[in-house]
Amino acid sequence: MVNNGLTDEKLVQRAAEGDKKAFEEIYDRYSGRLYNYFYRMLYQDEQLAKDQTQELFLKLVEKASQFHAERSFQTWIFSIANNMCKNIYRHEEVRKRAQNEMAVSLTSESGKTSDELDKRAFKKALKEELDGYDAERKSIFILRFKHHLSIKEIAETTGIAEGTVKSKLFYTLRKLSTQLASFNPK
Repeated sequence: MVNNGLTDEKLVQRAAEGDKKAFEEIYDRYSGRLYNYFYRMLYQDEQLAKDQTQELFLKLVEKASQFHAERSFQTWIFSIANNMCKNIYRHEEVRKRAQNEMAVSLTSESGKTSDELDKRAFKKALKEELDGYDAERKSIFILRFKHHLSIKEIAETTGIAEGTVKSKLFYTLRKLSTQLASFNPK
């Protein structure tokens, strides 16, 4: 049975009925995006991101029948991922952050262009800023600008009112523009 043309919601229904190909298609569509989300939310820990991605798909196998087709699958799956991150934060008092990142040095990066060095420095500075934010604000930012979810989808995913999502994005962007002003090319 070919499932490529089906919506996510229809694929989940078929997966709940035991269609392995439908589950594989959902996995192919979402595993990379979910891994990336976990990676960014969980301190760029590759192993933890892989483990949580696999855990999420195990939950999906067990609970696919709990999905309601009138809801967006993307919103539903990211809601589960968001809740998993919250649980990890709740159960960990201290999370060891990556400390020994290599500094950008011109000698080791002599083959890089100035634009590449600037982009790399910006990404590092943005990551450090985001790591200083609470999990909710960081999650909203990543869902919006990395995964391109709409305000409505973010609100559904996080269980936060749309107005609050907009407000948190506004203040996050304002703070980031101040904190990362040195990267503004004016």
